Amino acid sequence: MEIEVIAVGGYDEVGRNMTAVRCGKEIVIFDMGLRLDQVMIHEDAEVENMHSLDLIQMKAIPDDTIMNEIEGTVKAIVCSHGHLDHIGAIPKLAHRYNAPIISTPYTTELIRQQISSEQKFVINNKLVSLRAGQKYTLSANLTLEFVKMQHSIIDTATPVLHTPHGAIVYACDYKLDRTPIIGEPPDINRLRQIGKEGVLGLICEATNIDLPGRSPSERIARDLVRDTITSYEDDKNAIMVSTFSSHIARVKTIAECAHEIGRKPILLGRSMERYSSTAEQMKLVGFPETMSMFGNRRTVDRTLRRMMKMGKDKFLPIITGHQGEPGSILTRIALGDTPYKIDKGDKVIFSAKVIPNPMNYGQRYRIETHLKMAGARIFQDLHVSGHAYREDHYEFINILNPEHIIPAHGSVAMTAGYLSLAKDLGYTHNKDVHVMSNGQKQRIN
Repeated sequence: MEIEVIAVGGYDEVGRNMTAVRCGKEIVIFDMGLRLDQVMIHEDAEVENMHSLDLIQMKAIPDDTIMNEIEGTVKAIVCSHGHLDHIGAIPKLAHRYNAPIISTPYTTELIRQQISSEQKFVINNKLVSLRAGQKYTLSANLTLEFVKMQHSIIDTATPVLHTPHGAIVYACDYKLDRTPIIGEPPDINRLRQIGKEGVLGLICEATNIDLPGRSPSERIARDLVRDTITSYEDDKNAIMVSTFSSHIARVKTIAECAHEIGRKPILLGRSMERYSSTAEQMKLVGFPETMSMFGNRRTVDRTLRRMMKMGKDKFLPIITGHQGEPGSILTRIALGDTPYKIDKGDKVIFSAKVIPNPMNYGQRYRIETHLKMAGARIFQDLHVSGHAYREDHYEFINILNPEHIIPAHGSVAMTAGYLSLAKDLGYTHNKDVHVMSNGQKQRIN
């Protein structure tokens, strides 16, 4: 049986992840992601109303036309977690494949919501929830397993495709956080066992390969946030925090800190409400009873007006906009486009880092400048990454001992950095470690 890896998207870039693995005449697709910065360039773009071919041309979703050249039947579309760069293209591409979409329960619910808001295509693929630690039989030759993993969104798993020639491990994205805030630590013992059983191929993210050491635990971020927020218990100025909407563990920490100092935590923004309300309804997280959330723009503005009237010191808004995104709550506040006004001494906390691309840097600089001009005090980078660092990758490779490695989910510089690490561990370029570009194929047995 030939086993071939097809790099569809995410191999020359960070975003729009999509990889196909062909085992003989059977194919498994991993992820169908969006690249948000390519959408944001076009100010009037409404993704749900756009055709897939237009989005492919914009380089916003993977160019899966390469799949027309692959002989075989797609048995499953597998998603490791619920970030848009991994599931955002499902409403545009999944209907082309007569295959179930398999993901963890929380990810499945996020996919269901995306599909329901799609305006251009009808997606009838069966949605299958698979919990970490469970297996799913795809065919007589292929079995899918989800291994417990941590990342910056809850209910993340590392998919493992068991084939007659060994396992294919798809590790985009992962973090070896042994002391997480929500959920269980990565199942290192199971990964070690899979390594002993035999791993034919490791397809692994290269995002933070150049950062030395290990990625700090989310508990470090919790302590950073708590230390800052609780130090202003008696402060009468506004305190607001912007973080990733999908980072439920971080949102929980911020809400608890607000409650601790006697402020009412309020989540504002459509994505904030969607991710957190879904997690709460699924009983995957518990928030303080004092917390409320609002997504509708009119309701958000009404809530901001109420905060101004009752006193900004009684509330702690948790809001979208840490990348300076147009239309986000923080951007609108900074530009004076809401009833909520920034006064001298107000605190604005960024519990997120800028996603490294020129557009984000420019947008973030713009809103920070406006906030500072209004007298706000800025707190940057109260954050830890959800991605593995260099020494995490070193450990991961040693645990799995794969025959072949394919670095993914990164720019050319990132995948080249991963190549350097693999060479340090005895792998050889173009022999058992393969740096691929979008549209390329690589046989590994």
